[in-house]
Amino acid sequence: MTEEKVIVLKPKRQDFEDIYFSGNEGNLFFSPTTRGKTITTIVVGLILFILFCFKDDLSKEKFGILYFVSFLFLLCTVYLSLSINKVSRWKKQVNRYLKSLEDSKIYELRFNNEIFNVNLNHQEELSKWEDFKEFDINDQFIALEGKFNYMFPKKSMSKGDYDLLKQTINKNIKE
Repeated sequence: MTEEKVIVLKPKRQDFEDIYFSGNEGNLFFSPTTRGKTITTIVVGLILFILFCFKDDLSKEKFGILYFVSFLFLLCTVYLSLSINKVSRWKKQVNRYLKSLEDSKIYELRFNNEIFNVNLNHQEELSKWEDFKEFDINDQFIALEGKFNYMFPKKSMSKGDYDLLKQTINKNIKE
């Protein structure tokens, strides 16, 4: 067994929020998940409004267009509301997690060449490196996806610890 390394994180809520909510992620109507549906719903709503304003000018044969566009608008609003619900649930989960970070006394990573252990207030999650399927390393954070999903902001640890974690992940996770 190789030597175990320990990284103690100093989590600040703002560091995590900057990453989780970047790019309008937390915005209910214009997050990447809902933006297209919001714009489509607005466009179909405008078309329906225009048709409704000119409904007296429509012949009986063309009156079905109003019903069809009304159906499209209803469909768009249902899909939009489902997406908004998804973003809202995600946002609540993130806020719950961020609240647990604010109250944390211990947040440390323990790892060697075989295992990766996250300890948050004595609630430990133990994984083998092979349990992780993907990782993302950039200038702001390190993200691990697999049995458990993690995101560690660069600002929450020293530069040396960040580089050590980055090297260990590159060495132990095969993409």
